[in-house]
Amino acid sequence: MSTLQENAAVDQNGTESHDIAPDRDTDRREHRRHDLDVQGIPVDRWDTGRRIGKPFGQIVDLSAGGIRIRTQHKNLKPDAQIRLRLELPDYAGISPFIDRTNRTPEGKREWVGWMAICRVEPVNENELDVAGRLIDMDEMDRGMLSLYLSTQPMAA
Repeated sequence: MSTLQENAAVDQNGTESHDIAPDRDTDRREHRRHDLDVQGIPVDRWDTGRRIGKPFGQIVDLSAGGIRIRTQHKNLKPDAQIRLRLELPDYAGISPFIDRTNRTPEGKREWVGWMAICRVEPVNENELDVAGRLIDMDEMDRGMLSLYLSTQPMAA
């Protein structure tokens, strides 16, 4: 018996209808996560005033809407916001972001913006996984990042 048959119901007119609501175990993410842990891509915490980045951690996984970073910085709490600098390598001829400062948009590898921390979990006694949403990414960069990530392996 199929899942649709199991969820079939007959209304008062004798018409069979099917419950096609997703299972509770179905992934509810808006954007798919992609596993970048094996690539060892660093993330910088960005100091806007000095226009420099300080090493912050390494990308564990990334989506067009959020990021999970492994770091040794311990003073992080959910609901905080931090400014990040991401620099991703071009992959399969695709740049992860768009530079629109010139008349003709061009691909670029760097993005600087805010992450709203949603979760902080210890990995071991020295490291934390910090997960959050990339909150000020414009839609063109988000779309390019989504395309770029579609060529990467997906996270579990």
